[in-house]
Amino acid sequence: MEKNQILITSGTDYKRMTKELLERTDLKSHIKDRDKKIGIKPNLVSPSEASWGATTHPEVVAGIIEYLKEHGFRNLVMMEGSWVGDKTREAFEVCGYDRLEEEYQVPFWDMQKDKGIPVDCGGMELNICERVKEIDFLINVPVLKGHCQTKITCALKNMKGLIPNKEKRRFHSLGLHKPIAHLNMGIRQDFIVVDNICGDLDFEDGGNPVVMNRVLAACDPVLVDAYVCQMMHYQVEDVPYVKLAGELGAGCSDISKAEILFCQEEAEKILPKSRKVVELADVVEEVESCSACYGYLIPALEMLKEEGLFEKLHEKICIGQGYRGQNGELGVGHCTCKFRHHVEGCPPLEKDIYEFLKDYILGKEE
Repeated sequence: MEKNQILITSGTDYKRMTKELLERTDLKSHIKDRDKKIGIKPNLVSPSEASWGATTHPEVVAGIIEYLKEHGFRNLVMMEGSWVGDKTREAFEVCGYDRLEEEYQVPFWDMQKDKGIPVDCGGMELNICERVKEIDFLINVPVLKGHCQTKITCALKNMKGLIPNKEKRRFHSLGLHKPIAHLNMGIRQDFIVVDNICGDLDFEDGGNPVVMNRVLAACDPVLVDAYVCQMMHYQVEDVPYVKLAGELGAGCSDISKAEILFCQEEAEKILPKSRKVVELADVVEEVESCSACYGYLIPALEMLKEEGLFEKLHEKICIGQGYRGQNGELGVGHCTCKFRHHVEGCPPLEKDIYEFLKDYILGKEE
């Protein structure tokens, strides 16, 4: 498989089609040495089954493991750290990775328990989980989906699961895009298998899955994300971390240089244009908010919209670390604890936010 190629397969037997895709890309030749320690990095952002549209389908990872073992690779590990506010262990169990660990005897590393070490990432010092340095070959297995702050999330952003929680929070104070781009200079992805089975095109935490039943394979994480931008009807410039990662040298962000290969005719499908998050975000004043906090707020607003209450919310909702110590009217999360009305939590859950905002709106009508 060439560096500029992206292969796409389609079907419903996810394990089989993943194995066939890896045979076609000749992954074993990319790894070469069978003694290398291979890390498999899925997206287990929160404890929800893959059908919800947020987490990597375990059958895709099962296909990767079976392919590797059938070709003589034995030194394997799965590794991930969920987002701030959720525990990786819960996602590990709910998403079915406990069964993968038992069936294939491949250990799972909870990166939330790892300590961070400072690493020079293309001129920006970031803290990366210590055991990342033990990996000789990293296979990234992200979900192709939308994100309420960065528009898309796929290969590049999935590396955030390999940094400590404290650093995840700091990323938001740094503006997300720059540190995400630089992180990919400190963590090298050697191969990417993208789960495009049913990712949510609006929310990183899922809830509105869009069934595509596809799996993609590539070697260049920047080119993958540039292609995802195009598939999701964005320009690369709309997602600054993709363009910046290309400028830093993490890969190529020029989609015109990509060779897209469809393994079946039905694999050449168009993603629908979904923008629920844009309208909902109009009522939000966000300053340095963490993904988990913001990610729970947007679906809560969607629930209000479904009940006809969203249109009755006339006050802006403040959210993010930038509101610490400040006063205001309506806030979400512990950072807005000095506001007149706020829902506590770091982060508060979707249901709590929904109930709080519903009470606030109905209270204003009385």
